[in-house]
Amino acid sequence: MALAVIATPLAAEKPGEAERADLYAPHRDESGRFFAPWGGGRRSLLRMLQWQFSRSPYAGVEAPPIPTVPNQGGYLSNPAEPESLTWVGHSTYVGHDGGDVFLTDPHFSKRALLPARKTEPGLPLEAVPADAFAVISHNHYDHLDKETVEALPPSIGWYVPLGLAHWFHARGRDDVTELDWWQSAERGRWTITCLPSQHWSMRIGQRENQSLWCAWLIESDRRRYFFAGDTGYFHGFAEFGRRYPGIDAALLPIGAYSPRWFMRYQHMDPAEAYRAFGDLGADHFFAMHWGTFDLTDEPPGYPPVELREVVAGAGGDAARVHVPAVGERFILPPRDEAQRRAPGSGP
Repeated sequence: MALAVIATPLAAEKPGEAERADLYAPHRDESGRFFAPWGGGRRSLLRMLQWQFSRSPYAGVEAPPIPTVPNQGGYLSNPAEPESLTWVGHSTYVGHDGGDVFLTDPHFSKRALLPARKTEPGLPLEAVPADAFAVISHNHYDHLDKETVEALPPSIGWYVPLGLAHWFHARGRDDVTELDWWQSAERGRWTITCLPSQHWSMRIGQRENQSLWCAWLIESDRRRYFFAGDTGYFHGFAEFGRRYPGIDAALLPIGAYSPRWFMRYQHMDPAEAYRAFGDLGADHFFAMHWGTFDLTDEPPGYPPVELREVVAGAGGDAARVHVPAVGERFILPPRDEAQRRAPGSGP
């Protein structure tokens, strides 16, 4: 289907404010590689080896269990069902809003290239309706999964950052919209906006940073959903909260953060994720990027333990911070009509 793309000029509203301006700055060099204008992100084989041969601070820590609940997903085909979010595992949520269904970084396979899945997906892939759409944050194997893309119906609509459309086209997926940071696309009553994030990209066949990475704002005529993708903590969250007030649900990563000296740039820890939640001014925090693949030093089931400690230590409202079990469905509370905004209504 043909989709309109709405380009937002890459220029800060107040160019004198350097920290905000770099969020709108050019982010692709002459060689075609993408980069973060605010700097950082140094990676090297030496630092990777230093990590692999260092002692884990979690050595001897008992891994908490990863909770699961059975869910066949039949409600996804019923337009009368209330708005909800279901955690499939890792960074995959399935949103159900007004009869429409969307997915974030859908991953239903047994492996992310090498790491094996710790739990089965929280929903059967067959429950996803053929008219659903999905957003992809970047091309790492735990976020862009070839088997899942090929198993989902060919009619699924895909929203991807720059440099990934050809990957989908090569697999016979034609409903693909490729966006740069701050660009939006419309899909019926939805507006889908690509936003900056602090990460990087690479996979077999695509050299480092050949394709872009991003977060997503997914807006219906009822709700605003923010999907952080895979990111370190950075000043972009405060800008998103300023431009897009009244976010209903913030889907934020809390895992794959240890050791901090190696992971800080690219992955938030639970404290940083909770800080990002505050920056966004969102109503509800939904945790993700934990418990599915064993990627870093902390045990896969441990991030929620630290998140609970962070929220309690900050005197936060635990009722607004959700760490679903795999397969758990959360029904979003009703919104007053006066609270609902037109998509893209940020200043």
